[in-house]
Amino acid sequence: MITCYLKYVLDPYKLEAFEHYGKLWIPLVAKFGGQHHGYFLPSEGANNIAMAMFTFPSLAAYEHYRQTSMNDPECIAAFKYAEETRCILSYERSFFRPVFGNQA
Repeated sequence: MITCYLKYVLDPYKLEAFEHYGKLWIPLVAKFGGQHHGYFLPSEGANNIAMAMFTFPSLAAYEHYRQTSMNDPECIAAFKYAEETRCILSYERSFFRPVFGNQA
């Protein structure tokens, strides 16, 4: 299992556009076999930082999603929306693996 963590730097005047962008991606991640854990928008503190997290069964499954999404019409439309609205100034992507306690 691999969880992708995305940290976004946003235009704080375009939070509604970013929220719409996030709502586009949640079902798309599921469409390609991932589980989305949501987008998290600024509330207190910095007004231009958001994050998202989603999980795939493996890094190979994530890579397949990345490759396939580049040719999917719905994904292309979501990428285009972010580009046209310029709601995202930059982002960074990190990957994590979970650690669980002992299970009986």
